[in-house]
Amino acid sequence: MTSLPLLVRRSIPPRPLRGWGEALRGSESGLLMLALVVGAGAGLGAVAFRWLILAVTKIFSGYDDYSAVGRAANPHVPWLGPWFLLLAPVISGLLYGPLVYRFAREARGHGVPEVMYAVARRGGRIAPRVAAVKALASALCIGGGGSVGREGPIVQIGSALGSTVGGLARLEEERLRVLVACGAAGGIAATFNAPLAGVFFAMELILRDFAGRAFGMVVLSSVTASVIGRAALGDEPFLHLAAFRVDHPSQYGWFVLLGVVAGAVGVAFTRVLYLIEDACDRVWRGPEWLRPAVGGLLLGALLLAVPQMYGVGYPVLGRGIAGDYTVAYLLLLLVAKVVGTGLTIGIGGSGGVFAPSLFVGAMLGSAYGQALEWLFPATAGSPGAYGLVAMGAVFAGAGRAPITAVIIMFELTGEYSIILPLMAAIVVATGISRLLMRDTIYTLKLRRRGVDLDAATPLGVPVAGLLEQRPGSVDADATALEAARLLTATGHAQLPVTDPHGAYLGVVEARRLTEVLADGRHDAAAVDHLLDHPPTLRQDDDLDAALEALDRWPGPVPVLAADGTTVVGWLTHRTVLAAVRDVRLRAPAATGRPPSVPSSPTGSTAHSPAGP
Repeated sequence: MTSLPLLVRRSIPPRPLRGWGEALRGSESGLLMLALVVGAGAGLGAVAFRWLILAVTKIFSGYDDYSAVGRAANPHVPWLGPWFLLLAPVISGLLYGPLVYRFAREARGHGVPEVMYAVARRGGRIAPRVAAVKALASALCIGGGGSVGREGPIVQIGSALGSTVGGLARLEEERLRVLVACGAAGGIAATFNAPLAGVFFAMELILRDFAGRAFGMVVLSSVTASVIGRAALGDEPFLHLAAFRVDHPSQYGWFVLLGVVAGAVGVAFTRVLYLIEDACDRVWRGPEWLRPAVGGLLLGALLLAVPQMYGVGYPVLGRGIAGDYTVAYLLLLLVAKVVGTGLTIGIGGSGGVFAPSLFVGAMLGSAYGQALEWLFPATAGSPGAYGLVAMGAVFAGAGRAPITAVIIMFELTGEYSIILPLMAAIVVATGISRLLMRDTIYTLKLRRRGVDLDAATPLGVPVAGLLEQRPGSVDADATALEAARLLTATGHAQLPVTDPHGAYLGVVEARRLTEVLADGRHDAAAVDHLLDHPPTLRQDDDLDAALEALDRWPGPVPVLAADGTTVVGWLTHRTVLAAVRDVRLRAPAATGRPPSVPSSPTGSTAHSPAGP
């Protein structure tokens, strides 16, 4: 007779969750399912992001797209007249500045370089909060007059979603990178109604590889997101333009020459962008969270002078190609867009540089075409055709992604008739860009931080062996006076704050405590109201990640255990600099072996990956 326990054991079904988890992590069908999920999420996120920008723009300006109406008053505050343009960037900066500084500083800027770095150096890991912070900050920035695009934010939003889904499924790094690219492709596909462009953007710029398996997954994600985007936003070309064609063979020569000029302009756009950012860095001496609001005054002055710079500016782009502006005004708009984008990014704004590069190209090409029409009326052809071609060529000169440039211009306009001159100009522009500048508009941001994506990772040393011992912790319900006493006893400038279960919440700094205790009336203030949130590291992060974190935080950086909740030690500037020096001295080329992990220069015992 069969025993009762055996019958019970036989009646219990296998654990489906564990089986599903293993299938998602290890099989191609599991990765395919995750790609579908990421594509659907990126599509919904792109639609929500578009609507969010529209809503914020209407709140700040009173119009769906203020760049299309000229120097009009805001119907919400008509008594201000056009002078509200001075206030809109300031108010939006007061909102998104603290948001980015407090919750996700990587959400500042144009977004794509951060995703490229995460894929190349961090195994595709992107903090989940980046998606929400980036969406809200970029919508506030663009809706409040920031002269930037929405492709950078949507790439970062979709990529963060892909990283989050892969992290929940506990994927290995190679598969996690694929999901990050799926999110980027889905975001581009849905927001621009351009599924092919999303695929090639993700493969050419994010993964920087065209591996077969990754390509299939990215295509699937892009198609899924595009279906959702078309269902919500419509199935029309992104730009509605008149048909153009090449009427005379000699025009190909003019298109090639335009490629030369556009390549140089793309490089100039890149250099001016970072020159303005450097100037803002040198001038600003106040708190970073206030920088967008104060800098918003300069941006508002520019908008008051050239209101067409408000937001993304696609209606102005369309009018430029349609021939509504003179050559002089087109060149004015070109210069204003370069300055406006650089200023928006330089003051700490959040938005992309793809749309501004298209805008600059449209103004350049239209001015070039009108000049040719005046000089050579018999053979020049339509000025608008030159505007369309220059849009892709300037982006190719700045981003150096020729395949993406060709595909995206075809999908954005639906104009196949210009494909041959477009390809010729883009190839020439890419070559000119390579001659004039080593980096692209995306990789230059990383190289300025000391990261070369084309080089093998030179600092692949885990931080687990470089930790300094944790100097104790402060309970979240402790008072400011108690925390100050503990800080004094340990001799450190900051201490981790933990909840009753020992989970990490943030840090409390001596500077903050000094400010609170100075008047003698807030000794009993709770520490959990005084938290700062520096970037954190995991034990398996390497020195590249440590350098990036320390670049964004002046004090020691907490290192968390694998569970992401407990602090196992600190990483200081001195420790990392000593480790970098040690790695350089032990050049791997001399021995043929990877460098060993240097010991901590502080004399403290290094922690193993298992914990302190």
